[in-house]
Amino acid sequence: MAHPKPYLVETDAAISLHFTDGETQSRMWKREPDALVFDYTRLMMGFALFAPAVRDIAMIGLGGGSLAKFCHRYLPRARIDVVEINPHVIALRDTFRVPPDDRRFAIHADDGVRFVRAAQRRYDALLVDGYDANGMPAKLRAPSFVADCRAALRPDGLFVVNLNSDDANAMRLIATVRAAFGDRVLVVDDAVGGNRIVFAGAPLARRIGVIERPESLDREAWAQLVLPFARIRAVQHQWLVAGS
Repeated sequence: MAHPKPYLVETDAAISLHFTDGETQSRMWKREPDALVFDYTRLMMGFALFAPAVRDIAMIGLGGGSLAKFCHRYLPRARIDVVEINPHVIALRDTFRVPPDDRRFAIHADDGVRFVRAAQRRYDALLVDGYDANGMPAKLRAPSFVADCRAALRPDGLFVVNLNSDDANAMRLIATVRAAFGDRVLVVDDAVGGNRIVFAGAPLARRIGVIERPESLDREAWAQLVLPFARIRAVQHQWLVAGS
């Protein structure tokens, strides 16, 4: 199978990964290679709001490794499996300063659908951010894949999906997630409205009081996450009130 080859755009401050001129897949600040540049990536870290003692994380889609690097650095007790089907993307891991594989971090050159279906491990968080030049592949939107993702989670695990707000299939995928997870689904828009983050799983039913820094996150990481976490909390509060 032929995979599209991404290209890089570099400035004095940053390196960006692209498949097309109109979309930026990932960006890294050279002076802060582990920082989360885009608001939607900070929102995706919302699983840590509901599962502060996360042990096992799976990610479908590597891109420039923003989420993988952040979790590797700031969640040192977690084991992280990252699945990427495109070898050209994996080949850029050193450019984006993605850490080498070790006992708690691994990049798998595999198809995300196959990896999830065959998963031997159960995860506390399963994040899907898989895009190519044509958007999110249809197989990552299929009901069978979403069902397999739910089966790969622990009972208190959280499923997280990044959607492009302009994707004509976004609402259909949200409906698919609701069919798999019932009413335990939150949809939160990022700050600029370009992405929608879908959270699904049992922990969403837990009431969260004052937003406080989880013990697993240091102050540097928390400074990047506190405002997105507050937005998630506000959406969750509205959802809980509507359901009571």
